[in-house]
Parts: sequence; structure tokens; C-alpha cells
Amino acid sequence: MLFNSYAFIFFFLPVVFAVYFYLNQRRLTEAGKAFLVVASLFFYAWWNVSYLPLILVSMVVNYAIGRELARHQKNRRSYSPKKLLAAGVVFNLGLLGYYKYMDFFLENVNRIFHSHIPLLHLALPLAISFYTFQQISYLVDSYREETKEYDFLNYALFVTFFPQLIAGPIVHHAEMMPQFAKTRNKVKHYYNIALGLFVFSMGLFKKVIIADTFAQWATQGFDVSKELNMLEGWVTSLSYTFQLYFDFSGYTDMAIGAALLFNIKLPINFFSPYKAVSIQDFWRRWHITLSRFLKDYLYIPLGGNRKGKMRTYINLFVTFLLGGIWHGAGWTFVFWGTLHGAALVIHRFWQQMGMKMPKILGWFITFNFINIAWVFFRANSFHDALKVLKGMFLGTFVYPAGLPFADMVKHWGAIVGKWSYPFLKEPMIGYWLLAGLVVVLFFPNSMQLKERFKTNSWYLMLTVLFFLSVFFLYRKSEFIYFNF
Repeated sequence: MLFNSYAFIFFFLPVVFAVYFYLNQRRLTEAGKAFLVVASLFFYAWWNVSYLPLILVSMVVNYAIGRELARHQKNRRSYSPKKLLAAGVVFNLGLLGYYKYMDFFLENVNRIFHSHIPLLHLALPLAISFYTFQQISYLVDSYREETKEYDFLNYALFVTFFPQLIAGPIVHHAEMMPQFAKTRNKVKHYYNIALGLFVFSMGLFKKVIIADTFAQWATQGFDVSKELNMLEGWVTSLSYTFQLYFDFSGYTDMAIGAALLFNIKLPINFFSPYKAVSIQDFWRRWHITLSRFLKDYLYIPLGGNRKGKMRTYINLFVTFLLGGIWHGAGWTFVFWGTLHGAALVIHRFWQQMGMKMPKILGWFITFNFINIAWVFFRANSFHDALKVLKGMFLGTFVYPAGLPFADMVKHWGAIVGKWSYPFLKEPMIGYWLLAGLVVVLFFPNSMQLKERFKTNSWYLMLTVLFFLSVFFLYRKSEFIYFNF
């Protein structure tokens, strides 16, 4: 079930809200939790019921291992907790590897050894990358004696809570479990309802009005056009750069807004990432909960920056290489992770040399690096990525007819004409791109607007205006991160 669907907005969400608080009002708090778990599993199964047993098995196994790890630390049982933790991590990564990477592995084995092993053609289970990381962090924290002994119902709610189940944010048990336990969170709070609707409506607007508009031109350039001139190449890459941000941050806003209706505060996942003045700054603003997971459960266990400069460089590179692989089973994702790992190594070296850069130049380099790297993230193959990059840097420059100085440019020998024939269905592309850049650079982000929210007529009007984007739900589209 999509957040940007009539079924979710006008049926699922209001029904679950009403029943959950009715049960709590009748002091049936455990029944309310159980209902929320069942509703979340229904929300998950709506997409493909055949993968419901997978998430159930994953939850049962992880809960059992986590409970044993927590009890071992208290009772000091004879078995090795490190081995039990290793078994839990292998179990989770095994599920993720089998469903997400097995065909990719077999394709490369066939290519290298000229074999003909049949592919499994497994459909990627929805949300498996997210709930796998979430449960691995729980196991590691249980091993570190940083968890309490939760009952299965609370654990199931932590894993399945529908606003964050499909594509995050990747939540931590320590920030979620106490909220579910608070008595004051079991009654309706009208301020949270108003704020939740405001944030949800902002996310809906970002997805169906902004992201889905840019998606048309990104798709045209990446998947349809056989060749791109220079301006078409930049329109294609920038369209995807803005599409991805407004799509994923829009989903996160909708998740945060929906959770607020239930008095649950999800962590911030985006904070104006395209304002970043360095690649390190970017990863402090983009997909913040993923960056937190990679830092706490991969970079630091590898040694972090505690074992010398060279080891720090290696740890940074490996962390983001694996982060790229987590995003998808394909060499373009591996290369995207490699680019970001290398950029972070260069940035760390630059810092250690004591060199500084003007912020405007830092922003310009960072934004363009990110925009170019996204080309590999989006492309279905290296061929498609190189097609876009070739257009951006080696394509024919066509000066748009109708712009000022066209005759002068033509006199100098430049080509003047229809610069974007494949994109001519929308003559306002340039204005959309400019508007997108202005919004991400100069407007307050949704989390800043959330902090400024007041229950007055101005914010009510904004909520209504944002919510009017429901009239565009006829062009229904999945969120990009559903594929990861």
C-alpha cells in the first residue's frame, strides 16, 4: 500500500487511527498494540502477501537471539555470546543476500566462468534492506548490554510500525520502545494530530507534485532517449537529482507525519542535503539514519579513526562501498559507493593537511559531484550512465531558439534551434529546474517548518494547499526507495 494512494489516505490511516485510540480509551492497551502490529502487517502484506512469512520468521528469530543475548549477560551462561551474535548477523545477511543479491551473484559467475546456471528471478521482498539493518542493530546492542528485555509484542511493534516499515527512517530501539510504553502517548493529542497532518501533507506535495514531475524528464533521458545533447544531458541528471531528493524526503515526511498521529516521533532523515559544502557535510544531512547505522555498526567496529590515518581511509572507503552495495544488486551501485568512499577519503586527507576552501566553491564542487554520482545510482547500466555523462560533457551544445542573443550566438558559429526535442512536451523545464534549485538552497526544509509549526490559520491554509495534491494521485507511482 502506497502512502500516496487513496486507499491509504482515506481508508487505512483513518481506520487504524480510530480503532487504535478507541482500544486505548477503553484501557485495552495491549490490544491496541496488538491491533497496530496486525494493521502494520496488513499494510506490508498489501504489496505482496507471499513475503509476509519472511518478515514474521525474521522477527521471531531475531527476537529469540536478542533475548538470549540479553539474558546471557545477566546469567553468564556457558555458550559464547559472540558466536550467537555472529549467527544472528549471518542469518540476517543470509536472508538479505539470498533475496537481494543471489541473481546478481549468479549472473557474474556465469559471465566469469561462461557457465549457464539458471537465475532464480526472485522478487525483492519489500523493506528487507531496512528491517534487516534495524534488527542487526538490535542484536548488536543486546550483545553490548544496551537493551532491555522486551516482550515479543513490543519488539514486533518496533519492527513493523507501518509509518517507517517500508523505507525508513531506520529507527533504533532506544528511541522507539520508550515512546510505545509512555502512558501519555496512548491518548489523542490534538497538537500532534495537526502537526502530523501538516508534515504528512508536505511530504505528499513533495512526492506527487515535485518529484513525479521531475521523474518524467529523468525517465525520458535515462530510459527513452538514445542520444542526448549537452543541455538535455544536464536536464536529465538534474531532474533525477531533484526527483530523488523530493521523492525520498517526501516519503520520510509522510512517515514522520503519520507517526505523529500516534504520538510517535521518528528521527530526522533529511536536513537540506543539497546545501552541503563538503561530502562529509552531505552525509550528515542525507539519509541521516543510514549514515548513523553505517557509522555505529560498521565504521566504528572496523576501527573508525582510532588506528592511524591509512586505516581511517580504508575504513571510510569500505563503509561507503558496502553502503553502495546495500542500495542495490548491480555494478552501478558498487561504483556509486566507490565514488563516495573515494570522495570521503580525499576530504579527510584535505582536512588533515589543514587546507581550507571557500564555502561557495565547496558547495559548487560538492553539488556537482553528487549530481554526477547520482547518474550511476539511477542508470540501469553503465551504458545508460555513460550516455548521460557523454551528453553532459561531450554533447552538442544547442543554444535554445527564442532566447536573447540567439542571432549573435549563431553568428559566432554555434547551433541555434530546438535544444530539447525529446523534452519539448514541457517548455517550462528550465523554470522547473531553477525553482528546484532555489527551493533546496534557500527555502526552509520540512523539519525546520515542523519546528516552527503553530495551530493558526496560516499553517491550516498551508496544510490544505499541500493536501490538495491528492487530486494528482491519478498518476500513481512508487517511491524510489521501495526498490532498495
